[in-house]
Amino acid sequence: MQLRNLGKSGLQVSPAGLGCNNFGGRMDLEASRKVVHKALDLGITLFDTADVYGERGGSETVLGQILGDRRKDIVLATKFGMPMDEAGILKGASRRYLLTEAEASLRRLKTHWIDLYQLHQPDPLTPIEETLRALEDLIRQGKVRYIGCSNLPAWQVVDARWTAAQLGITAFISCQDEYSLLVRDPERELIPAMLSHGLGLLPYFPLASGLLTGKYERGGPMPEGARLSKMPGLANRYLTEHNWQVMERLEDFCASRGRSVLELALSWLVARPPVSSVIAGATRPEQVEQNLKAMEWGLTPEDMAEIDRLTKKA
Repeated sequence: MQLRNLGKSGLQVSPAGLGCNNFGGRMDLEASRKVVHKALDLGITLFDTADVYGERGGSETVLGQILGDRRKDIVLATKFGMPMDEAGILKGASRRYLLTEAEASLRRLKTHWIDLYQLHQPDPLTPIEETLRALEDLIRQGKVRYIGCSNLPAWQVVDARWTAAQLGITAFISCQDEYSLLVRDPERELIPAMLSHGLGLLPYFPLASGLLTGKYERGGPMPEGARLSKMPGLANRYLTEHNWQVMERLEDFCASRGRSVLELALSWLVARPPVSSVIAGATRPEQVEQNLKAMEWGLTPEDMAEIDRLTKKA
């Protein structure tokens, strides 16, 4: 698999990343093991998790149990910052919490280092200087190789880059944010800022929580066990009149070319700057292979322009 640099850093990742948010929760150890081994066999190198995934710690624990000697063959990315307890005390990006939580992630993952350690969400109570200095200490200790952020607005991403430059310390090299054919909000401010500062984008929810797989039908019954079938809040967010209209246009576009919407959704992201790797989850080994093959459609500039027209909001 042809690797890509993550932004302007020297860290190289596979264009297809494996999202591990289902491990330790929705998926048990053996089901997770099959997915991980399939991803490794196919040459996927970026494995993305977070301390909070898998009912707080489950995903990291499962990965630590599965990887073994293959740990050295992958880029292991995890995150910190979201609540790790019911009271909402164990969270944030303060030095006190961050350094403690990094050690907890290392123990769960059974590793001595994290390749990409990401701030999961903004912490309005902690100055970004404090967070960056604490992350710099982890880098100097050899426990973290690179750092990134997730779900930060464009102005905070730029502020964090400026702060790191002023302090002469390591800066974020990536942003992980929701981006898909149906959610193109990052194009307004975040992506221009990332292109200006040389950051790589790691899109999550690339299939809009399953809507872009084509398995949902307008007015039809909800598929049993599917994400949107079990999460009414997500269903209300994605199953809108606008999105149904876009889906119909995209289905016509794909049908005329003998392709699927799934292929379009993933191949479009791979072709978008500054995307470095697409974070796609999977609950079965065959889904990993399906997602990887779906990224092989080489879209032309004319295709990309037409897709822009089809997905444009009124």
